Amino acid sequence: MAEVLVFHHGHGLTSGVHEFAEGLRRAGHTVHIPDLYEGRVFDDLEEGVAYAQEVGFGTIIERGRAVADRLPGELVYAGFSLGVLPAQMLAQSRAGAKGALLFHACVPTSEFGGAWPEGVPVQIHGMDADEFFVAEGDLEAARALVLSTPDAELFLYPGDQHLFADTSLPSYDEQAAALMTERVLAFLEGVK
Repeated sequence: MAEVLVFHHGHGLTSGVHEFAEGLRRAGHTVHIPDLYEGRVFDDLEEGVAYAQEVGFGTIIERGRAVADRLPGELVYAGFSLGVLPAQMLAQSRAGAKGALLFHACVPTSEFGGAWPEGVPVQIHGMDADEFFVAEGDLEAARALVLSTPDAELFLYPGDQHLFADTSLPSYDEQAAALMTERVLAFLEGVK
């Protein structure tokens, strides 16, 4: 079974993120879900992102690194949207990474030092008409990662919702979330 470090999205550590983590635990995985917002949860995504900007994206990433530093190196790093920043950074730069799960976002690998590390599998999940994922360059970065890395997979789901896998948000899409979870569980089963 895998050990997974999951980082929340711009709303904060919602009940939907907890529910996702609990589903992975029920499948036998060890899951850590730190609160990068120090207890704050925002109903409005724009307010949550404004808070992250105020704190600083670098600080959010460093909070993620600090959590990882207290855990074993052999982790799968997962992030929802904003949480992709620390997840992707750790997968690319921390020795022993077992894999990465990038939900609703992906940044160019150059942001964290260059090429994706050899032998570290990664899945990227997003909706094909999500304005944040498509228009802000995340889809382009995901496609570039897949082209450059044999261990990378991109899964696009029909729809325009950004955080479609969080049961606590209006953007939740049950069918897409179920398929994503199925793919994630298969990925985690394959992690060595």
